[in-house]
Amino acid sequence: MGHDQVQLGIPGVRGEGQPAFDAHRPPSKELIDDCVHCGFCLTTCPTYNLWGEEMDSPRGRIHLMQAGLEGSPLTDSMVGHFDACLGCMACVTACPSGVQYDRLIEQTRAQVERRHDRTPKEKALRAAIFSLFPYPKRLRLLRGPLRLAQKVGADRALAKTGLLERISPELASMQSLAPQLGKAEKVPERTPAIGERRAVVGMLTGCVQREFFPGVNAATARVLAAEGCEVIAPARQGCCGALSTHVGREEEGQRFARALIDTFSEAAVDYVVVNSAGCGSSMKEYVHLLSDDPAYADRAREFSSRVRDFAEIIAELGPVAPRHPINAVAAYHDACHLGHAQGIRNQPRELLRAIPGLEVREIPDAEICCGSAGVYNILNPEPAKELGDRKAANIASTGAELLITANPGCLMQVANSLERAGKSIGMAHTAVVLDASIRGVPLEA
Repeated sequence: MGHDQVQLGIPGVRGEGQPAFDAHRPPSKELIDDCVHCGFCLTTCPTYNLWGEEMDSPRGRIHLMQAGLEGSPLTDSMVGHFDACLGCMACVTACPSGVQYDRLIEQTRAQVERRHDRTPKEKALRAAIFSLFPYPKRLRLLRGPLRLAQKVGADRALAKTGLLERISPELASMQSLAPQLGKAEKVPERTPAIGERRAVVGMLTGCVQREFFPGVNAATARVLAAEGCEVIAPARQGCCGALSTHVGREEEGQRFARALIDTFSEAAVDYVVVNSAGCGSSMKEYVHLLSDDPAYADRAREFSSRVRDFAEIIAELGPVAPRHPINAVAAYHDACHLGHAQGIRNQPRELLRAIPGLEVREIPDAEICCGSAGVYNILNPEPAKELGDRKAANIASTGAELLITANPGCLMQVANSLERAGKSIGMAHTAVVLDASIRGVPLEA
């Protein structure tokens, strides 16, 4: 695993004689120099919490980046420490020096993907993930077989045998994370505003969100319309590139980003609204992702400035739609890429607490990641499982009957962890709860 003691420049390791980084966007020395190694990041870092290993802390990984810039080779051990990072950005929130660790780990991972020779098993798993998840049409093909398997209980029967776990823990993790699928719902390309039109917004429908949580997208469009937004959801839109960019597949992420910019530029919208925290975080960073592209650098900067999270845009416009009571006790879970990466914490809480009858409770150790982190829980199932179990225990301790969050990965990860713990708690996206309140329907519906 990535928490073995690091070895730098030792003969016989892969990469001997080759400097860790090439000249294309290596981790920035200026950003590295911002780190004073004070240790404020340690208590909020999930992997340091798990293992207590210095090189699996943000400042430890920054030390490895510095060593790479100084000519040390990209060893298997070094790569293991970079791979072990969840990219949750809790360290960015905790850092008193303003270290942009998010940009540093993204730059480093792009170098790793270009320069590190992964094992055949690792290559095959990553190829399978990235030939499936960023493509909604391919995910759609899975819906029928997966829904049938869930209906007849074949998925649970397979899990009980332990066969998949023995063959591949990563595939077993993928199977266990699949949510219970309901009926498919499509968001219209245009949803008119209700009452006075206050804004024209584009809506990202996403990949996993679109195919595995279609009700979230439908609820998002209805809430935005009720708040006076005309909603444009182009049918031809594709992946935003977040999953690819977060693991270092830079060119792939850039390709998805350019296509999405083109799509929403043609739609002529005031804002682009996102209901998935990881996607929104990545789209706000297109300005960095495409900064070297002369054809897209300015367009990316302008596009990123118009990206808004779902809760962010409603708070910015000011909610106007009447709310009906929801009598429930809920816990709100901060998705890392919403709270840490985008700094959006108060807006969803204020919107939820404005619902009559809804009590919103805080989760202990809320700053620690649930272990989802894009595809981290598939690539690193064991630490992800441990983090998920910790998060499930903290959620259960609140006594809430409903968990609310704003990211599909978190919903899948936490649902799986709660089920493993034998806890029964309802799960809902922020948009679904607001939609139920505005429409005056029971949350169960």
